[in-house]
Parts: sequence; structure tokens; C-alpha cells
Amino acid sequence: MGAVKAAIYRKTGQAQDVLEVVELPVPEPKAGEVRVAISASGVNPTDWKARAGLTSGDPDGFQVPHHDGAGRVDAIGPGVTGLAVGQRVWLYLAAAENRYGTAAEFAVVPAEKVVPLPDNASDELGACLGVPALTAAYCLGGDPDAVRGRTVLVAGGAGAVGHFAIEFAKHAGATVVATVSSEEKGELARAAGADLVVNYREEDVADRILKSVGRVDRVVEVALAANIRIDTAVIAPRAVIAVYAGEGQEPRIPLLELAQANAMIQFALMYTVSREDFDRVVSWTNAAMEAGALSALPITEYSLDDVAAAQLAVEKGAVGKVLVRP
Repeated sequence: MGAVKAAIYRKTGQAQDVLEVVELPVPEPKAGEVRVAISASGVNPTDWKARAGLTSGDPDGFQVPHHDGAGRVDAIGPGVTGLAVGQRVWLYLAAAENRYGTAAEFAVVPAEKVVPLPDNASDELGACLGVPALTAAYCLGGDPDAVRGRTVLVAGGAGAVGHFAIEFAKHAGATVVATVSSEEKGELARAAGADLVVNYREEDVADRILKSVGRVDRVVEVALAANIRIDTAVIAPRAVIAVYAGEGQEPRIPLLELAQANAMIQFALMYTVSREDFDRVVSWTNAAMEAGALSALPITEYSLDDVAAAQLAVEKGAVGKVLVRP
């Protein structure tokens, strides 16, 4: 094997200006690493933000983008156990502090970021997991027991994190409310299993939730500044508001109401999650997959040569999931 086809950027900037598809020497896995033949690469907002320079600076030499993907183990470095050549796997945070993300024919990543893919799960689902599924599980407390028998509000129920949050919570035995901005997105949230779907552009969200299901025990929040008043109006005592996305607008925190509820605002950034918490959410994700509880959002596919268009689609807020095929 002489060369690998990969998307790279050498400096941050606009997708069409900095992304290019090249041939690179095939990377060899070092101790503790695994090389994976990529069948599908998932694109997340964090991927285009890094490439645009919003969350990081220029790479050292070059960067193959994209954190998430699915494929088969192609080679194993010294000291790696629990994986076998030819085994189907899914990857997460592949490009975090690592040059070789999943937007390539092959990626070399630390073994702990390579997870066996259950036989009943498709490569497409595997490539959709990673950042959104693990974020969703973390926001729900990292364990099914955290939401079993509880009521969960998922803001943005048609997004990738929202989609998996609904599915995790329903499989764990929670009552799930989802907010959306359109009927199309409402159908996606209902398909994921939401018990109540509220269009925040057409209804008084807090009033509808309180009259329909009562107070909520946990919120999976995508837009704290926009939704903090709704969250505060519907939370039960000792509720958790788990926030996983940043906004340009700074939230104004209603301290008295939150204090009276003895509530907690928790932030979820997967780059700094502990190894122990990663093990918990990865375990929950695979258990839910094996039970058939997780599904992929509607998928739009691009070829590796069209990686710039794929990232631009996500940057513009594409509904569903964007995958790149090497």
C-alpha cells in the first residue's frame, strides 16, 4: 500500500479555499494505535468550526478533518488488545489532537477511540454516532438509570444530538418532550420516539409542557440564551440543564428561580470529558445499538472529492446527517 487518498487543510479558512484532496503516505499505527479503513465519515458542526479557525488555529503541517466514522480495522499497533484486523468499528473524536481524521480512505487513531460496531448496526449508523451520540448520552447523565422514570426535555429534537437524546431517553424509560421549529423537524422528533413535540414558533412552549406532562427533571439544551426562560419555567426541583452548544449571545441567568429549584446547569464539551465518563457513554451507546434503540437520521452523502460541499452543507444547517464516502 503506497498512498492514501485524504482530504486535508494546511491552514484555517473557508471550505472552498483551504480544503483539498491529496494522496498521502499510508500512516502506520504506532503503539496503542489502530488503522481503520474508512467506509463513511460523519460531518459535525465542530468539524467545520475547527477548519474555519473558530475553535483552533492553523494545523501543524496539515490536518485530515472529521472526528466520526465507521469502517474496518486494517492494522493494529503494538500493545493494542480487544480489536482484530477485519473487525467492523466506529470511531469518535478521531481528529482531536491527531493529524488523521476520518475524511480519508484510512485513519490512524488511538485504540480507545475505536469501538466495535454491533452486527445489527449499519456502517451509516456507526458513522453518525461519535460526537452527537456520546454528547447526548453524557447530557442525559451518562447512564440509563439517570433518566429512567423521569421526564426529559430535548431542545432541538431534530438535530443530531437531539435525535440521539430522544432515543437514549426513551430506551431508558423516560418520558420525552422535544422542541422543534417546523413540521418537518417535528416528524423527525416523533420518529425518534418523542412523546410530546412542541413547535416553539407556534406555541407557548412552557405552557404546553406543563399542561401536557408536568415539570421536567432534565433538559438537553442546544440554545441556553434563547431557552433559559422556558427551561426555568418547566424544571422540577433538583433538575439538571445540560448545555452542549455555544452561542454568540450570552445567556442571562435567572438566579433566583434556579436557586429556588435547587437546579444545576451542566456544560458538555466532549474534548474534556474524563476517560471514565467516556467509558460509560460508549458502553451505553453500544448497548442501545445492540438493542436496536438507535437509528440514523436521514442521510445526505458526498464523495470525498466533494468534501468542501459536505462541510458547507453542515455549516448552513443541513437537516439530517451528512456523510462523506472515501
